[in-house]
Amino acid sequence: MSQIAAGGAVQRAAPHGVSLAEAVRVWTRVALLSFGGPAAQISVMHRILVEEKRWISEQRFLHALNYCMLLPGPEAQQLATYIGWLMHRTLGGLIAGGFFVIPGVISIMVLSYIYAAYGNVPIVVSMFVGLKAAVLAIVVEAVIRIGKRALKNNVMIALAAAAFVAIFFFNVPFPFIIVAAAIIGFTGEQMGSTAFQAGGGHGPGGKGITDAESALGDAMPDHVHPTLARSLRTAAIWLAIWLVPVFALIITLGIDNVFSQIGIFFSKMAVVTFGGAYAVLAYVAQQAVEYYHWLRPGEMLDGLGMAETMPGPLIKVLQFVAFMGAYRDPSGLSPLAAGTLGGLLATWTTFVPCFLWIFFGAPFAEKLRDNKSLNAALSAITAAIVGVVLNLAVWFAVHAIFRDTVPVRSFGLAFDAPKIASVDPWALVLTIAAAVAIFRFKLGMITTLGGCCAAGMILFFLGAIS
Repeated sequence: MSQIAAGGAVQRAAPHGVSLAEAVRVWTRVALLSFGGPAAQISVMHRILVEEKRWISEQRFLHALNYCMLLPGPEAQQLATYIGWLMHRTLGGLIAGGFFVIPGVISIMVLSYIYAAYGNVPIVVSMFVGLKAAVLAIVVEAVIRIGKRALKNNVMIALAAAAFVAIFFFNVPFPFIIVAAAIIGFTGEQMGSTAFQAGGGHGPGGKGITDAESALGDAMPDHVHPTLARSLRTAAIWLAIWLVPVFALIITLGIDNVFSQIGIFFSKMAVVTFGGAYAVLAYVAQQAVEYYHWLRPGEMLDGLGMAETMPGPLIKVLQFVAFMGAYRDPSGLSPLAAGTLGGLLATWTTFVPCFLWIFFGAPFAEKLRDNKSLNAALSAITAAIVGVVLNLAVWFAVHAIFRDTVPVRSFGLAFDAPKIASVDPWALVLTIAAAVAIFRFKLGMITTLGGCCAAGMILFFLGAIS
């Protein structure tokens, strides 16, 4: 009987009757249907795993989701890992979490090759003009969606506004905003404030099936109960898997090498990506464009548009960011080889930590979920994230609709103001059209993205853009 890292023996015939072969088939299906952001992905998992397959109960599904919302990183991928671990220990978690991201990793890599080779071809540029417009409308819709859920009172609204002002106008680092919001929420709850009482998640509601009716049953599996030895072994193994390659790059190539920078930067992102991809992308976009110079402003929108159209967590756009950074600074390799390695390194440092959070922390999830102070901190973080995502929308709008900006650097301010005279009329028209499609006609994300891309190409053939 083989042993899997920190997971104990893997049973060939699981007591709940769901074989690993069946799990592989189901998780492959989930992965191929994982379009549309975390809310849609979580709904797909709920429909398949709870309603159709009846693997776990409604209560366990929502409990797992609540825990994953406390973590940095993509909660939908972590939820898949959590359920896979619950059903088949560590191997099940690796299958579920790994399969959830593989289709997106492959598709983004292919699109990165095409973009690097043909991104400046006029017809491709015209397609991405429409893509940027649609992405901008989608980000605005995300601000509204998250805001409705998170901003339940004036305190939360003020926290979101403060976060927006801090990151947009004063370039306050995203991790500092997250830590400050957590401290405010935690302290407020300790002082007796009810303003930070956490609301529900964005998972599906309803009573659903009970523990006894599910394949897993109402008895907790043995591996769910944490022990000190198991927890320490899990942490040591997954920290090594995550960080040893990064330290090896730093020692071998030096800290200023592009691959070392990618490993360090995206490892830092892995521990501060609370609130999903939209929240952290504002910080990533500004750092990748303005500090590392891996991308040009409009290219971040292009990468986000690619990620929006492909299955898997939206955070996979980080693979495109790293691909382009290494492609332009290949460090003695061919550009495509360097880009491939850079993209895979970003993927590694983004998703390997997710397995650490689940395999180490999931056994303690019940205690975490019942902790009121921790939930208050999470609630405050969610409110601050609304302001951060609004910053992302404004930052994208400035660089998608206007051709030129004016840097403002005085009195502590640090932002780029658009030159009104440099507005791109067709980009503005397409953005408005995308917003009407999403908000007025309730068109889906894929339909809106495809329509805007087609509109951009039509404008190119008509000679309106070049």
